[in-house]
Amino acid sequence: MTTPAPAHALTTTRVLRSEWHKLWTVRSTWITVLTAAALLLGVGILMGATYTSDGGDSDVDTVVLTLYGSQLGGIALAVLGILVTAGEYATGMIRATLTAVPRRLPVLWAKAAVYTTVVFAVSFPTALLTFLTAQFFLSDTDQAASLTDDGVLAAIAGNAAGVTLLGLIALGLGAGLRSVPGAIGAFVGGVLIVPEILGMLPYEAMDTAVRHFPTQAAGALGSATPLPGAASPGAALLALLLWAAAALAVPALLLKRRDV
Repeated sequence: MTTPAPAHALTTTRVLRSEWHKLWTVRSTWITVLTAAALLLGVGILMGATYTSDGGDSDVDTVVLTLYGSQLGGIALAVLGILVTAGEYATGMIRATLTAVPRRLPVLWAKAAVYTTVVFAVSFPTALLTFLTAQFFLSDTDQAASLTDDGVLAAIAGNAAGVTLLGLIALGLGAGLRSVPGAIGAFVGGVLIVPEILGMLPYEAMDTAVRHFPTQAAGALGSATPLPGAASPGAALLALLLWAAAALAVPALLLKRRDV
């Protein structure tokens, strides 16, 4: 006869449930999620309502045009990722968390899993709604498109995946640096600004490398048509997954080696 697990036994499900409750019981989660959704939808509606066929943007991919707001919304969600990890160090709650889960690493994996699920579940439907709403205004222009057009639905999903993986990188930075301001600075400087500077260097090898950096790879994922000089969607997704894995590997190592 199998002996049932004690009521207080530590399980993966309970760690995940704990992180889920911690995420949704702080005001910053609601603020950042709603802000990200509002920015994506608001900018998309603005782009659709103000677009004219003779305005010079006819060569812009229609999914990129309607989802411009994901660049701003993605920053809000990246801040949320940082707060999920570094925010616990700022408040001191991390001591209680790691006391309850002494193996430590399950905490990091649970945070990453919960964050990834929530952000993609918010980003994809919002991007879908934004595209459809913007197309209401674009129906009589050269940017008219539908979900059944080649590459459109994949690009919308790719946009959501790119935003989610960029946020996961931010979460890893927060866990590694253990400082909200420090992680925000590292994300803005290292992920958003440094690739733009490196891309201006007159070296072909640098151009090839930069197209696989996080923001550039995310941009390639969110386009229905191939972007000039960008990585293919498959290569871009692989690059983003590797960046996210590296961003989580560093704090995972530090969790095992450093005190709280």
